[in-house]
Amino acid sequence: MIQQDRTYCEEDGTGFPPFAGDLDFDLNQEPPPTDPGTLSNQGADKPKIFLMGLRRSGKSSILKVVFDKMAPTDTLFLESTHKIEKNDVSDCSFIKFELWECPGHINFCDGRIPLDTIFSGSGAIIFIIDAQDDYHEALGRLHQILEAAFRCNTNIKFEVFIHKVDCLNDDQKIDIQRDISQRVTSAVEDLLCEHGSMSGISIGFHLTTIYDHSIFEAFSKVVQKLIPNLDAFEHLLNIFITNSMVDKAFLFDVASKIYLATDSSAVDMPTYELCCDMIDVMVDVAAIYTPRSDLMDPPFSEQTASTITLNNYTVLYLRGVNQYMALACLMHEESLEKMGLIEYNFQIIKDGLQKMLELNEQQAAILAQSQQELPKKTNTV
Repeated sequence: MIQQDRTYCEEDGTGFPPFAGDLDFDLNQEPPPTDPGTLSNQGADKPKIFLMGLRRSGKSSILKVVFDKMAPTDTLFLESTHKIEKNDVSDCSFIKFELWECPGHINFCDGRIPLDTIFSGSGAIIFIIDAQDDYHEALGRLHQILEAAFRCNTNIKFEVFIHKVDCLNDDQKIDIQRDISQRVTSAVEDLLCEHGSMSGISIGFHLTTIYDHSIFEAFSKVVQKLIPNLDAFEHLLNIFITNSMVDKAFLFDVASKIYLATDSSAVDMPTYELCCDMIDVMVDVAAIYTPRSDLMDPPFSEQTASTITLNNYTVLYLRGVNQYMALACLMHEESLEKMGLIEYNFQIIKDGLQKMLELNEQQAAILAQSQQELPKKTNTV
């Protein structure tokens, strides 16, 4: 569940945040104080993910399905977003970041928005392209945003969601993804040549729809790029499956069903969907049998455990790491004979995960402090 902050939703005639017109200050002076909740102050210790795209591309629907557990069919009745809205993903989730949904009619490159303030503290930009519509205008807008954001922050991550592909066949999906990828890559190469940059721009392309788990997997890939020491998490899961007779392991954020890490073997959609469905079952059952006064959101703990055997002799095994995280595994039925070994290895893995989480929190605190000092240093040059 996401907590929405309507600080920027007050009408000012433009749909822009209140700070959009208050930018005239001397570079040799300290910048004027901003209102609580502005991009430069609010949640400085959390990375920002911007959701951008043209009108009716599906931005609001994605947020509602992934983070508010809205049924995909109910998104048909959502109204268009007319103003910038900030969604704080922190109250009931291990993942702590800010999601900024930007309406399609707002042009971030017209000089009225402080791009340095926005993009310098951003972790990623997700640009949504409607695959069922003519996407040439969307590609033009994407190119403008790429250039503006790259000027301000060369470390920002760019992700393109080729959305609403549920009505397309496999050949159409491949053709559209190839066409968009080639056009964007060509534009990026021109941009790098123009600015003489050698660092490069990394862009991910994802085929998504809210009617299956592809949108959850795409968001998982975005969030993983913002997690420090991700390789260490993956290495830990590799050790676990190698020594525990487990075929596949996911480290899930329970509230959103985004997987934070997985082992090095390939991820196939049916396996991921099974693990997501298992989390839904556990949450629903826990909500039924837990007293309302003791009910947490999500209702998980370190003692949470479940084993489900499917009719094809495949076993789903789930263990809670803490209130917000769960380890979901796929294994053969023969592995049930080694549950003692699996449980012992899980306890070791859990201790390792908790130590790495503590390390990540320390690094995040250091990064937040450096980000708070960055605008001051920039403005005194």
